[in-house]
Amino acid sequence: MSGRTRPLVIKLGGTTIAEEQGVLGELAIHARERDIVLVHGGGKRLTEWLDRLGVEHRFHDGLRVTDDAALEVALAVLRGVVNAELVAALRSLGVDAVGLSGLDGGLLVGARVPQLGRVVSVSGVRGAIIEALFLGGFVPVVAPVAPDPHGVICNVNADAAAAGLAAGLGADLVLLTDTDGVRGADGDRVATLVARDAEGLIDAGIVSGGMIPKVRAAMTALVNPDAVAVIADGRAPDALTRALTDDTFGTRIRLAAAAAP
Repeated sequence: MSGRTRPLVIKLGGTTIAEEQGVLGELAIHARERDIVLVHGGGKRLTEWLDRLGVEHRFHDGLRVTDDAALEVALAVLRGVVNAELVAALRSLGVDAVGLSGLDGGLLVGARVPQLGRVVSVSGVRGAIIEALFLGGFVPVVAPVAPDPHGVICNVNADAAAAGLAAGLGADLVLLTDTDGVRGADGDRVATLVARDAEGLIDAGIVSGGMIPKVRAAMTALVNPDAVAVIADGRAPDALTRALTDDTFGTRIRLAAAAAP
């Protein structure tokens, strides 16, 4: 690493550059002090393109099922359109952004996810690529596609891609989404969630739908015992800064409860 504070992996939640402009502006400020990797999805954009092209698609347990036809569209939209837009937007803000995907240089190693077709989870990270970019002062912008063990190009859930990178780098993780965090049984936002309690909330049906892969991704990111994963609303003002500094914003997921002062 470049010798600064612990790296940060951010998963962007917006769907258009206009929606993401605030977070990108914050990223430009934080990148002066910290090594940052930006991972993007593009689910809504991908759905629009699939519908436009008449390609059938569906979800299973909150995750997109990707067949051969959908994978071609995903590769074009995620690695092509969305990644290029983000790199251009960041560079206009003075950030030395570099676009890549989990395929480039073997950045991500994938393992097939049952029942999802051409979809992999992240089973390994070639962190030397990211470290080299950090040393050069670059901000990697990563599209969530990666090869399976046989070299077949596959889709990756963006939360899982971000979490895998965070685990491989020993980094903190911020998952920006369209909700203000995890909700408890009473419907209120959970400020802090200990990883060992998260599966209980999933089993009880309290955490459900698309929040399940986000919570599970956050847990897999916590390889460094001091690392923190935050799930927060990327649409809120100052979302990134608040996710990093404000305990009343979003949900913080830790390996263990913080020690009493």
